[in-house]
Amino acid sequence: MTHPEYPPAHRLGLVETLHGRPVADPYRWLEDAASTETKTWLEAQDRLFAGASLHGREELRRRVADLLGAGTVGVPVWRGGRRFLLRRSAGQEHAVLYVADGDGPERPLLDPMTLDPEGTTTLDSYRPDTDGRLLAYQLSEGGDEESALRALDVTTGEVVDGPISRCRYSPVAWLPGGKAFYYVRRLPPEAVPEGEEQYHRRVYLHRVGTPAEDDVLIFGEGREKTEYFGVSTSQDGRWLTVSAARGTAPRNGLWLADLSASAPETPALVPVQVDVDAETGARVGRDGRLYVFTDRGAPRGRIAVGDPADPSESGATGWRDLVPEDPGAVLEDFALLDGPELDRPVLLASWTRHAIGEVSVHDMATGAVLGRVPLPGHGTVTGLTERPEGGHEAWIGYTDHTTPAAVLRFDARTGEATAWATAPAPADLPEITTRQVVYTSKDGTPVRMLVISPPGADGPRPTILYGYGGFSISLTPGYSAGILAWVEAGGSYAVAGLRGGLEEGEEWHRAGTFGRKQNVFDDFHAAAERLIADGVTTPDMLGISGGSNGGLLAGAAITQRPELYAAAVCSAPLLDMVRYELFGLGATWNVEYGSADDPEQFGWLLGYSPYHHVRDGVSYPATLFTVFDGDTRVDPMHARKMCAALQHATAGDAPILLRREAEVGHGARAVSRTVALSADQLAFLAEHTGLRVRA
Repeated sequence: MTHPEYPPAHRLGLVETLHGRPVADPYRWLEDAASTETKTWLEAQDRLFAGASLHGREELRRRVADLLGAGTVGVPVWRGGRRFLLRRSAGQEHAVLYVADGDGPERPLLDPMTLDPEGTTTLDSYRPDTDGRLLAYQLSEGGDEESALRALDVTTGEVVDGPISRCRYSPVAWLPGGKAFYYVRRLPPEAVPEGEEQYHRRVYLHRVGTPAEDDVLIFGEGREKTEYFGVSTSQDGRWLTVSAARGTAPRNGLWLADLSASAPETPALVPVQVDVDAETGARVGRDGRLYVFTDRGAPRGRIAVGDPADPSESGATGWRDLVPEDPGAVLEDFALLDGPELDRPVLLASWTRHAIGEVSVHDMATGAVLGRVPLPGHGTVTGLTERPEGGHEAWIGYTDHTTPAAVLRFDARTGEATAWATAPAPADLPEITTRQVVYTSKDGTPVRMLVISPPGADGPRPTILYGYGGFSISLTPGYSAGILAWVEAGGSYAVAGLRGGLEEGEEWHRAGTFGRKQNVFDDFHAAAERLIADGVTTPDMLGISGGSNGGLLAGAAITQRPELYAAAVCSAPLLDMVRYELFGLGATWNVEYGSADDPEQFGWLLGYSPYHHVRDGVSYPATLFTVFDGDTRVDPMHARKMCAALQHATAGDAPILLRREAEVGHGARAVSRTVALSADQLAFLAEHTGLRVRA
């Protein structure tokens, strides 16, 4: 067997000297997606992938579609006696936003497929006003995530404001009465230097029904170009909070304004924290106390209380710990239940303990632990909401490997949690077994990994190892049609909680950033070695998978340890770490990876950059790159360049392929697109790890 004949891709003799070191870039020309040469090369790659042997693809496609038929349901958002929630039923391409009055029946309010029958429009976010009368919502098209903000009348469905463009990732904070809201918008392209159109955000106050050009600038002028801003208001509209973070940095500035003492157009913002190496959020409770959620001095998180009139920890009143840091769990969220029907107000806190979710109940005055909320299993808490006007109820989102999205209703009067809404599981849900393994990484650090297998699995079998390891993102149990289809077919699936994530708190995250990024790759290699040592799999039956930052992980894995893996799926990856800041949202990530402009940080990046570590004459694993033409986060140029480099260099017969899609991007997509992508990825891994999928 020999690998396929690859499309010709000429190699430039381009070598740049950066910080005194020569850096070759033979496929620089593939950065230009619009060039005739790149288009010709891509069309040839399309034909190559179309002709690839992927046995079992149709069987996997049908099974993934069946399992995704479970649908989804989100936790409700309550405003003015109305409840809003996202729900997707079997056969629907996108989740639909529903609304209901009180306990009445739900009615559809926003259906992306009604707006766009082609399925390429996504609902990016929504926010009802304080009375539930108006709804701010954001739509994007073709996967570009360039949200346009509108407002509609909830009763009539009539659009009453917008669209307002350039609102990507914008929070919305309503003022009482629904006449105005704060939001975040980028400056127009003509107002910023060329190439910086994705940056330069500002916080504005918008009056509903008026031109966006008349909006009042509130915050952001003169600040660093990559900063993201957050904005929120208290339910009574008195308190405004504004946060600012450089890119994706795990630290932020935070300010609080009393809108009863200053006009909404000119809020007197008082610092809660500035120039502090910590991530902090704050809200003013209905009892008038300032509740602070922070990892300041507590890498796993704590909740403190203070005085909103003097909100800084270093102020005269300072902060007092209410829920202190737990040395074995990471704090995720909290809710306040203080209805008059309760004997005493309580606080719910959700945690992740070694990747498994739990919810604790505390006395709201003292923080004393009163108990735990019973959850259906060892899974993930996906959301925690309360009524903004107070009460005795909370809604808790939950999922695990065999439980589709569900919502529990917790009643603080009784301490009971009951099923409130579910996405019903398929009748033929496969049986699986899950175990958590603790293994040792290269430097002796213990790392946890979940291994999902068929019941009674014995002896090595085709296995997929998945990881991420970055940006404080934890990998926790969740319902996955792809995992279930793979295990049902006879394989095992492992998920490693690598450093760089938040599975063990902020210190765990930072141990996988900047010059410590190699820890992430070492953790991943050690996970593979443990799977092999335990007899779960062998190197010729081990496939790996990762997307985005996880695509960087997969690229580093196959260039650092090509003999350890039989196959890899590398989706929407970062791979040229010398030039990543020049494309997509790359400049917002130098707070995670470092910058090639800095000599020391350049050394870190070049030290592991997968594109720069492809070597001629190496037998690389079978590798599938999947990219999306609408991706405005991670430019597909990374995968194009790496694909060409591997196709040129590999000495083995395992194929190097590129799969691309139009009209989709880095984030949300229609279900049919998800099914097709998952089936292709699983079939590729099955083909090259020896998994035989039966019809």
